[in-house]
Amino acid sequence: MGTFDEDLFEKGLERRKATLGDDYVQKSLDGADEFTRGFQDAMTAWCWGFGWGDDAIDAKTRSMMNLAMLGALGKMHEWEIHCRGALNNGVTMEEIRAICHVVAIYCGVPQAHDCFRTARKVLEERGLL
Repeated sequence: MGTFDEDLFEKGLERRKATLGDDYVQKSLDGADEFTRGFQDAMTAWCWGFGWGDDAIDAKTRSMMNLAMLGALGKMHEWEIHCRGALNNGVTMEEIRAICHVVAIYCGVPQAHDCFRTARKVLEERGLL
Protein backbone atom coordinates (compact mmCIF):
# COMPACT_ATOMS: atom_id res chain seq x y z
CA MET A 1 0.00 0.00 0.00
CA GLY A 2 2.44 2.68 -1.16
CA THR A 3 5.74 3.67 0.33
CA PHE A 4 6.39 5.27 3.66
CA ASP A 5 8.88 8.11 3.87
CA GLU A 6 10.40 7.94 7.36
CA ASP A 7 12.26 11.26 6.95
CA LEU A 8 9.07 13.09 5.97
CA PHE A 9 7.27 11.47 8.91
CA GLU A 10 9.98 12.56 11.37
CA LYS A 11 9.98 16.12 10.00
CA GLY A 12 6.18 16.13 10.21
CA LEU A 13 6.19 14.77 13.73
CA GLU A 14 8.52 17.57 14.82
CA ARG A 15 6.35 20.26 13.18
CA ARG A 16 3.11 18.71 14.44
CA LYS A 17 4.37 18.59 18.03
CA ALA A 18 5.74 22.15 17.83
CA THR A 19 2.32 23.45 16.79
CA LEU A 20 -0.16 21.20 18.60
CA GLY A 21 1.92 20.19 21.61
CA ASP A 22 3.68 16.96 22.53
CA ASP A 23 0.86 15.63 24.70
CA TYR A 24 -1.88 16.16 22.10
CA VAL A 25 0.15 14.55 19.31
CA GLN A 26 1.31 11.62 21.43
CA LYS A 27 -2.26 10.97 22.54
CA SER A 28 -3.38 10.94 18.89
CA LEU A 29 -0.61 8.52 17.92
CA ASP A 30 -1.13 6.29 20.96
CA GLY A 31 -4.87 6.19 20.27
CA ALA A 32 -4.36 4.91 16.73
CA ASP A 33 -5.21 1.30 16.09
CA GLU A 34 -4.98 -1.00 13.07
CA PHE A 35 -7.89 0.89 11.51
CA THR A 36 -6.48 4.41 11.94
CA ARG A 37 -2.67 3.92 12.21
CA GLY A 38 -2.08 4.38 8.48
CA PHE A 39 -4.05 7.62 8.48
CA GLN A 40 -2.13 9.01 11.47
CA ASP A 41 1.18 8.14 9.82
CA ALA A 42 0.16 9.55 6.44
CA MET A 43 -1.27 12.72 7.97
CA THR A 44 1.91 13.29 9.95
CA ALA A 45 4.13 12.75 6.92
CA TRP A 46 1.96 14.47 4.29
CA CYS A 47 0.21 17.30 6.14
CA TRP A 48 2.92 18.13 8.63
CA GLY A 49 6.07 16.88 6.88
CA PHE A 50 5.25 17.94 3.34
CA GLY A 51 2.66 20.66 3.93
CA TRP A 52 4.32 22.33 6.91
CA GLY A 53 7.84 21.03 6.26
CA ASP A 54 9.33 23.76 4.15
CA ASP A 55 10.34 27.24 5.20
CA ALA A 56 8.58 29.11 2.38
CA ILE A 57 5.84 30.19 4.82
CA ASP A 58 6.50 30.58 8.53
CA ALA A 59 4.48 28.62 11.10
CA LYS A 60 2.56 31.68 12.32
CA THR A 61 1.35 32.51 8.80
CA ARG A 62 0.46 28.85 8.14
CA SER A 63 -1.59 28.83 11.33
CA MET A 64 -3.43 31.96 10.27
CA MET A 65 -4.13 30.43 6.86
CA ASN A 66 -5.40 27.24 8.51
CA LEU A 67 -7.80 29.16 10.73
CA ALA A 68 -9.21 31.05 7.75
CA MET A 69 -9.62 27.88 5.66
CA LEU A 70 -11.00 25.71 8.46
CA GLY A 71 -13.37 28.52 9.42
CA ALA A 72 -14.53 28.78 5.81
CA LEU A 73 -15.16 25.05 5.71
CA GLY A 74 -16.95 25.07 9.06
CA LYS A 75 -14.64 22.39 10.49
CA MET A 76 -14.94 23.64 14.05
CA HIS A 77 -13.36 20.66 15.80
CA GLU A 78 -10.21 21.18 13.72
CA TRP A 79 -10.57 24.97 14.08
CA GLU A 80 -10.37 24.61 17.86
CA ILE A 81 -7.27 22.40 17.66
CA HIS A 82 -5.60 24.79 15.24
CA CYS A 83 -6.61 27.82 17.30
CA ARG A 84 -4.55 26.37 20.14
CA GLY A 85 -1.75 25.67 17.68
CA ALA A 86 -1.97 29.20 16.28
CA LEU A 87 -1.43 30.62 19.76
CA ASN A 88 1.56 28.29 20.14
CA ASN A 89 2.89 29.69 16.85
CA GLY A 90 2.60 33.30 18.00
CA VAL A 91 -0.79 34.31 16.58
CA THR A 92 -2.32 36.98 18.81
CA MET A 93 -5.87 37.38 20.04
CA GLU A 94 -6.17 40.45 17.82
CA GLU A 95 -5.08 38.43 14.79
CA ILE A 96 -7.57 35.67 15.62
CA ARG A 97 -10.28 38.33 15.83
CA ALA A 98 -9.26 39.65 12.38
CA ILE A 99 -9.37 36.12 10.96
CA CYS A 100 -12.92 35.74 12.31
CA HIS A 101 -13.84 39.01 10.60
CA VAL A 102 -12.50 37.70 7.29
CA VAL A 103 -14.54 34.52 7.73
CA ALA A 104 -17.63 36.69 8.33
CA ILE A 105 -17.04 38.71 5.16
CA TYR A 106 -16.36 35.79 2.83
CA CYS A 107 -18.29 32.93 4.45
CA GLY A 108 -21.07 34.53 6.43
CA VAL A 109 -21.82 35.85 9.87
CA PRO A 110 -23.11 32.54 11.28
CA GLN A 111 -19.83 30.84 10.43
CA ALA A 112 -17.80 33.65 11.98
CA HIS A 113 -19.99 33.41 15.07
CA ASP A 114 -18.93 29.76 15.41
CA CYS A 115 -15.28 30.81 15.04
CA PHE A 116 -15.64 33.50 17.70
CA ARG A 117 -17.39 31.08 20.05
CA THR A 118 -14.64 28.49 19.64
CA ALA A 119 -11.88 31.09 19.91
CA ARG A 120 -13.39 32.40 23.14
CA LYS A 121 -13.25 28.89 24.63
CA VAL A 122 -9.57 28.51 23.69
CA LEU A 123 -8.62 32.03 24.79
CA GLU A 124 -10.35 31.51 28.15
CA GLU A 125 -8.50 28.21 28.61
CA ARG A 126 -5.23 30.07 28.07
CA GLY A 127 -6.20 32.86 30.46
CA LEU A 128 -6.19 35.42 27.69
CA LEU A 129 -9.83 36.46 28.27
